[in-house]
Amino acid sequence: MAKVLFIVSGATYWVLKDGTRYPTGYWAEEFANPYKILTDAGHEVVVATPNGVTPNVDMMSLRPEMVGGNDSALELEAIIRSAEVMRRPLQLSDVRLEDYDAVYLPGGHGPMSDLAWDADAGRLLTQQLTSGNPLFIVCHAPAAILATRIHGESPFKGFNITCFTDEEEEGVGLASRAPWLLETDVKEKVGVKFSRGPIWKPYMVEDRNLVTGQNPASAAVLGDRMLEILK
Repeated sequence: MAKVLFIVSGATYWVLKDGTRYPTGYWAEEFANPYKILTDAGHEVVVATPNGVTPNVDMMSLRPEMVGGNDSALELEAIIRSAEVMRRPLQLSDVRLEDYDAVYLPGGHGPMSDLAWDADAGRLLTQQLTSGNPLFIVCHAPAAILATRIHGESPFKGFNITCFTDEEEEGVGLASRAPWLLETDVKEKVGVKFSRGPIWKPYMVEDRNLVTGQNPASAAVLGDRMLEILK
């Protein structure tokens, strides 16, 4: 069975343009759905965060209206509660990528606050990309790609990717308040080839060993693809 590293944000808030602390963390279904898909198939998941802090779920992502009803919200909560790995994460600085068969990054606004600037996250993403081993990143987690730049250059330049769109950021009411927008910055500062699907619908892009998903609904699609690749 395979061993998969989940690189998860440790942030609890994101500072907006006006200095407001916006409560955040990781997005529930982006962790829970791939975690369940992988562990149900017998694979092992290990979690790592900046400084080994315990990841914080964005409470908004457990609201029934955000996940298609009360039953879905309760199921996500149960998966997260059962995931012991979330309570004892490794420090990113201690991770040895050769111990893992694949790497996955769930989103939520948390990565916009910490992983985008985290040198260890940048180093690990660069190593994983250049190793040719599977790298899966969903929603806001491509923010971590910004941390791979050295003197303005990223190994992700020219890769086909997707991520949470500026239009979706407008849809959640944060575009005008955000200090920066993910789609805009990965295109302008990394030089990726960007594509997208309709807002809120699953959309996945695969380019060599890099697989990216647009939004929360794409996380399960990435989980299924991970399962196919790891078989």
